[in-house]
Amino acid sequence: MKRLFKPRPAWQRLLQAIVVAVLALAAPVAASAERAIEKSVEVAATIDQAWDAWTTEPGIVSFMAPGARIELRPGGLFEVYFDPLAPAGDRGADDMHLLALQPKKMLSFTWNAPPSLPEVRPQRTVVIVRFQPVGDKAVRVTLHHTGWGDGGQWEQAHAYFERAWGNVLASLKKRFESGPVDWSDWMAQLRKAHQAAAPPARAEPAPAEPSPAKP
Repeated sequence: MKRLFKPRPAWQRLLQAIVVAVLALAAPVAASAERAIEKSVEVAATIDQAWDAWTTEPGIVSFMAPGARIELRPGGLFEVYFDPLAPAGDRGADDMHLLALQPKKMLSFTWNAPPSLPEVRPQRTVVIVRFQPVGDKAVRVTLHHTGWGDGGQWEQAHAYFERAWGNVLASLKKRFESGPVDWSDWMAQLRKAHQAAAPPARAEPAPAEPSPAKP
């Protein structure tokens, strides 16, 4: 005798449909999560020194940029000024904020693309920096940058930071080997560039001759 096909209950069909839908949604999310920049460097510093380099304004100026504004709390400002002479909003990492802090272990903050990439600059990615002591006076600093979109200027931003973060960590290493960065030449170049870009000053009109008094 042939066995009759017994349809599955409606709840089983619904459950299968939900599972298929969730997997379909999760696939692109998982693929996107894999897109990240990962850099690390070992620096000749104590954990306190390495932490201060990333979480204080003098620390940032010692290796990354000539200006900074940091409020060391979740939600506080984490602004890094590569061009402190530019108008607010064009100085570099303007209006960035700390997301989370685990003292001397981890910090995370928002980040943006450079002004040369205006399509994606208003958006935000996420940087996570971790600190791992590897000796009495050595720390491994690992940087993870994620939250990327696809196509267009997102690709340019990703390529930019693939290079830039390597340079930043190399500068951090050098800071503890030969001292803080001297930004004098950099600032002189910025002043010269801003002066060249400024519109010529308009001559003030000569004061009018006083009119003769009326009788």
